[in-house]
Parts: sequence; structure tokens; C-alpha cells
Amino acid sequence: MTTSPTVSLSSQMPGERVALRLRLDTSFQSGPLDGAWWPQSRDLQVEAADLVDHFPDLIGRIERLLFSRPDWDAVSGAPSMHRIHAARGRVKVGSFPSDDTHVMIVKMSSGQRLRLLVVPSDTEPGLASRVMQQAADDRNTESPSTLLGLSGPDQSHIGDAVWDDHAASHA
Repeated sequence: MTTSPTVSLSSQMPGERVALRLRLDTSFQSGPLDGAWWPQSRDLQVEAADLVDHFPDLIGRIERLLFSRPDWDAVSGAPSMHRIHAARGRVKVGSFPSDDTHVMIVKMSSGQRLRLLVVPSDTEPGLASRVMQQAADDRNTESPSTLLGLSGPDQSHIGDAVWDDHAASHA
């Protein structure tokens, strides 16, 4: 079963926010991804807070996020981010220096982990829609890099392999 909470693909005015652009496969049983998220910018604090605050209540509450650094803009000289501040409260976040998976691992309060493809914010709406649909299809076997049309080694295994070590060291 695929759910698509208000996916808005309309053009937006600068500074104007649209509804959360998220597509999920709620069977969460197979494939390299559980869905896709198309953030509106490369600002991790703003976009992760939007994800946390507007994530479908029927799926659960987000407890932690593990992100791929190349998907987000870094603030020069700023300390690395360990928490984001959302209306629903603070949420722990983490990343790995060598991670270039284009995936956001979402740990729910139930303990369930979801792997969301992060579609670059500047992606053309038609392409973003197709990529999100494929990522949320439980029959999808393509890696995140392949779905995004990127070349290079598949690193989709990195996030899961090191999540527990990272979470334990930053708990």
C-alpha cells in the first residue's frame, strides 16, 4: 500500500512553503527504500523540522534521523548538528562523513526504521514525482543513486551498518 500525504508539485514563490512532499510504501517489507522525501531546500534544520512536524501520525512519531551530509548545505564554522528543533520537540540527528547515500534513515518511536530517498530540492517537479513514486513502490529494487540518475558506488548499506554504533555513542 502506498500512501502519499499531500504531495504538492506546484511551483512555489520564493520563501513560500508547500505541504510536506513525502511518498511512503506503508508495507515496509521489501526493497532498498521505504519511500521518498522531496525537501524544499538544502537547510537541514528547516527541512528536518518540517518532516518531523508533518510526518503522518498514522505511521508514528519520529525519534531520530540519520542523514547523508552531501544532501545538505553546511554552515561554515558551525558545529555539527546533533539535534533539530521542531514544533513537536527536539529530535536527535546524526551523519557520517563518508555517507553519500542520498537517504534519510528515520527511526520511529516504535523502533521501526524507514529508509527515505532524499530527492534534491532543485529537481524538476515531473522527475521528482516519478522518482518518488518508484522509490515508494514495494517492487522497486533500484538503489538511491540509480533512481536519482547518479553514478558511483552504491553506498546504500552504510546507514544501517553503522546506525547502532553511532546512536550508542551519541545517546
